[in-house]
Amino acid sequence: MPTTKVRAREALTRTDNLGRIEVSPRVVASIAGHAANECYGIVGMAARGLRDGIAERLNRDNLHRGVEIEVGEGGIVIGLYVIAQYGTRISEVAHNLMSAVKYEVERMLGLPVISVNVNVQGIHLEDEGGRR
Repeated sequence: MPTTKVRAREALTRTDNLGRIEVSPRVVASIAGHAANECYGIVGMAARGLRDGIAERLNRDNLHRGVEIEVGEGGIVIGLYVIAQYGTRISEVAHNLMSAVKYEVERMLGLPVISVNVNVQGIHLEDEGGRR
């Protein structure tokens, strides 16, 4: 099934008998980023590219930068770039993250999600004072 990366200007469109709904890919990315940021074991979203092998942690205003949206014939493919908490089982965190993001995007937008791909860009250790 061919997929194409969506440019920021292209909108995801759904036509119904009452009219048309257009959703910006950045909105989809923001919803996915916020859902991911709330998951247990996820410290934050990471920028898609690594600079000098170090993952850049994104603040709440830039969460969409850690998400890649692709549109296929049957729905959306979401790529997430995250920083995980040290000591958690990454496979379980990733599985829970996939389920949570798929559920939130489908619930909020009514658009089918084909798959959610998780890319762990880094591991975060807590400081001595319990801060992140």
